[in-house]
Amino acid sequence: MTELQAIPAVLSLSGHDPTGGAGIQADIEAIAGQGCHACSIITALTVQDTRNVKKVMPQPPMEIAEQFDILMQDMAVDVIKIGLIGTADCAIALAEMLRNHPTIPVVLDPVLSAGGGKPLADAALIEAIRERLMPHTTVLTPNSEEARRLAPDIETLDQCGLFLLSQGCRYVLITGTHEPGPTVCNRLFADHRRIETFSWDRLPHSYHGSGCTLASTIAAGLARGQPPIQAIRKAQEYTWNALNTGFRPGKGQYLPNRFPRREKKRAAPLS
Repeated sequence: MTELQAIPAVLSLSGHDPTGGAGIQADIEAIAGQGCHACSIITALTVQDTRNVKKVMPQPPMEIAEQFDILMQDMAVDVIKIGLIGTADCAIALAEMLRNHPTIPVVLDPVLSAGGGKPLADAALIEAIRERLMPHTTVLTPNSEEARRLAPDIETLDQCGLFLLSQGCRYVLITGTHEPGPTVCNRLFADHRRIETFSWDRLPHSYHGSGCTLASTIAAGLARGQPPIQAIRKAQEYTWNALNTGFRPGKGQYLPNRFPRREKKRAAPLS
């Protein structure tokens, strides 16, 4: 076996962000940062800057499926990561792809709106994510706002987490950056209960691409053979460090520094 063949491969299916802060480029950087090989299929082109998404141009589901099939015939993919989907039809096509590869772990980052507030998912897509994709999902990584949209008419985040587990996900990590308070609390659910809460110092800026970074790093950890809880814990630390050393190249949000020269490392979450 050659050195290249020994490198775990993660396939990212997500949108293209011209700023490089989120989407496919964020996934590639985070996956490479964990020592894995990144494969990629673009689900949507976008017109956006660091402030907001202006336009989304979803790619045809049949072309996405064709790229997927050709790639899977040629390479061994260890983990699949899904980000921006674009349309319900694309979600349905993705579900069929996953059904044909049931042994590959899946990390799903349900991108429902842009950091600037533009909606990126209609009701049909949200329903398709919930009914078609979640049954194939190993780790779901919604932020608190996304969790509430995916679990409608449910009051608390704990109830949201339990509901999302009931849809077929093995693990649900609800991140808490949109919730008030001096610390960010991320809730991890599995086995019909909340199994752990991770608390992190709240950083001072607004960031573009944090969710992509987190989900892709979890996927890379799984590809490297880490147990899910370990991959989830380590990915949070890596993401916090990337945000803590982030930079602001444009006029909007900060971008994660996924290859920081000087990391202000934290050995473990606050609790």
